[in-house]
Amino acid sequence: MTDSRKDARHKAAMAKQKARVDANIEAADTQRGVAVLLTGNGKGKSSSAFGMVMRALGYDQKVGVVQFIKGQQLSGEEIYLREHCPQVEFHQMGTGFTWDTQDRSGDIAAAQATWEKARPMLQDPAFDLVVLDELTYMIAYNYLDAADIIAAIRSRPAQQSVVVTGRGGGAELQEVMDTVSEVKELKHAFKAGVAARKGVDF
Repeated sequence: MTDSRKDARHKAAMAKQKARVDANIEAADTQRGVAVLLTGNGKGKSSSAFGMVMRALGYDQKVGVVQFIKGQQLSGEEIYLREHCPQVEFHQMGTGFTWDTQDRSGDIAAAQATWEKARPMLQDPAFDLVVLDELTYMIAYNYLDAADIIAAIRSRPAQQSVVVTGRGGGAELQEVMDTVSEVKELKHAFKAGVAARKGVDF
């Protein structure tokens, strides 16, 4: 096949694709916040959520971040937000991983106290974006009431977007979310004996 024929076929294929994309864009005419769940066993769920934090800040939007589980070991996102983005309301459960604490009652109390930081954000129309990092584990471990969380997400201000990260979360949480993305692990350096990397893993 000659280059000119390849170019003509490519142009025709791209024209069809553009028509489909343009039609989908025109059909998506509802303006409201979205609820996003980033789940799965692969690496990158929190990283993706913090990418959306950066996007929102680029538009001078008001952002709230609540991290469940994490908090004993500093992370790059925490350092950056605390030092360079004082306008971001940032809270952490601060207990570290549940397998480190081994204190169910203490973890439940910490989860509930942290949820009480998140709940007002989900009721405040001033927040354009709220990130609830690792929240799904609080549901899986029965530290927090799933129905309460789902009701708060469902009844949040119309223009507010919320991002929830963590493995699982259950079918009811998935049902209330607008976008659900599953990050699947194919390989992980840690399983090959490579230590977690500052700036990549934390």
